[in-house]
Parts: sequence; structure tokens; C-alpha cells
Amino acid sequence: MSEYSYWFSCRHREGLISAISAGFFFVLVGAIFITTPSLFERIFDFFRDFGIVTVPNMAVIYWIAPRHPWTHIAVYTALQQFSYIWGFFQMVILALRFVARSPVSKKAETAGNLVFWLGAGGYLIGTFLKETTTKEMWFAFWATIIMLIGLSLIVRAIILAATYSMRATRIS
Repeated sequence: MSEYSYWFSCRHREGLISAISAGFFFVLVGAIFITTPSLFERIFDFFRDFGIVTVPNMAVIYWIAPRHPWTHIAVYTALQQFSYIWGFFQMVILALRFVARSPVSKKAETAGNLVFWLGAGGYLIGTFLKETTTKEMWFAFWATIIMLIGLSLIVRAIILAATYSMRATRIS
């Protein structure tokens, strides 16, 4: 066993990728708080605005939501920035996983994360959460987030199924 393979075993490479990811997460969160004035207070205001509201088009169903969802654009913008940057960072992590020869499950997980974060930041937050956000749009946003989670899981499953199918074909 060479010295290179000893120091950079699969476990060590995965630990290095995890450390890079965790470090970038903290840097990103800190940068968003630095670049968004009064974000901490705005987040508190956002959560203070929550209450029990009637789910639109469902007169007998009540759920928690902001009473004035259109007043929290700074929080939505910060979340959108986080989602965009974190999503693009998932591309970097995916490339690192290929270079490090990570297990297919880790690559599939990262690809699913990429779909989720770019979908959430790139499309859903920008489409549903803005100055004109209504309670209907607030609940539609969460319904599409649930759909995006499902899509992310499907992407992971397709990658895993395709990989295992190719392996089974090579073996037989």
C-alpha cells in the first residue's frame, strides 16, 4: 500500500469533503448575515408574524403561516441567495466526489441536493416569495417545496438505479 493511498483512503477523502462542505456552510451563513442589514432582527420579525390562519380555498382547515407574508422580502432574499450559492457549491462538491472516487450513493445524494437547492433558490423562492406574496402563494410555495423534495429523491433513485443496472450488466 503506497503512502498516498494510506493518507487518502476513501474514508479520509469523504471526511475532507465533509469538512470543506461544513466550512463553506458557515462562511456562507456568515457572509449572508454580514451583507444583509438587520437580518437577525428581520428573522425574528418573520417568526413573530406567524399565527394560525385559514388555508386558502379550505375554509375549515387552519395552519400556521405568516399573517403578512409580503412584509418579509429581506428574509426571502437572503434565503434565495443562500439557496443559489449553496446549490452552485453542490456542483463543486459533486466534482470533488468524482475526483475523489466517492461511492455512487454519495454522488447521488449530492446530485439530489443540487436539484433541491437550485430549484428552491433559483425558481421557487423567486417565484412565490416576493413583495406580492399572498397567503395563497405562501401555501403554494410549501406545496412545491414538497414536490421538489420528491423530485430530488427521484434524481437520487435514478442515479442509483442506473449505476446498479450498469454494474449488473457488466457482471453478467
